[in-house]
Amino acid sequence: MQRPPVKPGSCKVYLDVRVTFTKDGRMIPTSLIWEDGKSYTIDRVLSVRPAPALRAGGQGDRYEVVISGKSHYIWFTHNEDISDKCVGWWFVEKHE
Repeated sequence: MQRPPVKPGSCKVYLDVRVTFTKDGRMIPTSLIWEDGKSYTIDRVLSVRPAPALRAGGQGDRYEVVISGKSHYIWFTHNEDISDKCVGWWFVEKHE
C-alpha cells in the first residue's frame, strides 16, 4: 500500500525514520531524514501518546523528541491494512 496522499496546501511532510524496537515491543525513533536528505539524530524521546496533527491533518502516535537540544513532534500513523508489509508512516508538521 502506498502512503496516504498529502492534500494540496498541507504542511504534512512524510519522512524516513530509523527506529529501534525494544524487547518489550516499544518502537523508539533514533534518527530522521529530512526532505533534502539530511539526517538528524534524535537525542531522546520525551513522550509518546495518541494525538491528532491539528495543522497537517491526520491522527497517530505523537512522539515528542529532542533533536539538537530542541523539542519537536513527529507522528507515526498506522497502516489499517494488516495484510500489507508496511506497518505505517512517519510525518511531521512543516513550519513555513
